[in-house]
Amino acid sequence: MAVYRLPRSALKQSLINPSLERKSAMPTITTKDGTSIYYKDWGTGQPVVFSHGWPLSSDAFEDQMFFLTSNGYRCIAHDRRGHGRSSQPWQGNDMDTYASDLADLAEQLDLKDAIHVGHSTGGGEVARYIGMYGTRRVAKAVLIGAIPPLMIRTETNPGGLPLEVFDAIRKGVVEDRSQFFRELTLPFYGYNRPGARISEGVREAFWRLGMQTGFPASYFCIKAFSETDLTEDLGKIDVPTLILHGDDDQIVPISDSALLSVQLVARAKLIVYKGGSHGICTTEKHRVNADLLSFIRTER
Repeated sequence: MAVYRLPRSALKQSLINPSLERKSAMPTITTKDGTSIYYKDWGTGQPVVFSHGWPLSSDAFEDQMFFLTSNGYRCIAHDRRGHGRSSQPWQGNDMDTYASDLADLAEQLDLKDAIHVGHSTGGGEVARYIGMYGTRRVAKAVLIGAIPPLMIRTETNPGGLPLEVFDAIRKGVVEDRSQFFRELTLPFYGYNRPGARISEGVREAFWRLGMQTGFPASYFCIKAFSETDLTEDLGKIDVPTLILHGDDDQIVPISDSALLSVQLVARAKLIVYKGGSHGICTTEKHRVNADLLSFIRTER
């Protein structure tokens, strides 16, 4: 069996300067309940903070982060609790706690005048964060394929999806999470549509990120993104807000999400991507990037 030893020069340096080892650790913050939240922090300038969708991680936003960092912005994205490289507690897989974690991130990094961008479940996280904590640290908001105001069908939300849809998702996660995530990529990116150009690499990346999410978050987050009513939170957003949504989104149908949200947010602007899927941050990343940059630079 091969034995690997630390080179003497490296060993000497680590003994002289123990901080070298600490610097190699992943950047994290610790939330009020002791959960470790991983985040990536690129560049300098006005902060743009990204909240990802289920069952992914901050990696899902790297196309946008690289583009905006290259254009002079500081881009920050965290892995939601239970997802990616963050710790995987049993508790706290609900929208209030997700918003609290985001508030802890903003406070511990002392983020000011930030643009908050949320995709899918992350859009709900952004809305609840502003609803709970206000816009003292927030300059603008962006909701992309976002779940607000409410996904599930109720008496007051007759256009929502029936409970059976979300029960089927829960069953898929419990029965064969790996296969379920692989199959989910087809409607997620619109790859099940005639003539779609399918990227097996994109599908594999989605599966990889999904499988990094712990089982509790994979399961409990379904209730969080489907049954949390964010109507009142949207009404509290008092900063310029951009809403991007594909009109062929098969995961979060536009009719009961973006088309309602734009009426509830006082300073909202809606851009509809004709034929766009739920995964427009990937399938139409260049357009999304351009729309984000234009909004950040010009909208007041």
